[in-house]
Amino acid sequence: MDMGRESRWEKDAMTVEIVFALVTAAVLAGLFSAVAWTFALALDLSGSAEKHVLVGGALLGAVAGAWRLVRVLLRLDEQRRLGR
Repeated sequence: MDMGRESRWEKDAMTVEIVFALVTAAVLAGLFSAVAWTFALALDLSGSAEKHVLVGGALLGAVAGAWRLVRVLLRLDEQRRLGR
């Protein structure tokens, strides 16, 4: 076996993991934004307060999505280096 090259199966598995990371990051970011939007509607906020809650939710969603993406990709890299 050639240790320097990945098989087609390994490349496909990496592609699936990357898509999984992107999709779950987007879902997590959307979930945080939806929670912020629901929170703003439930408290009947308006004007500046509503804008701040929505921006905060979007910011938290972006951070959570990026965290999820990095975490999944680092796990993928660790498993690839261990040969799993």
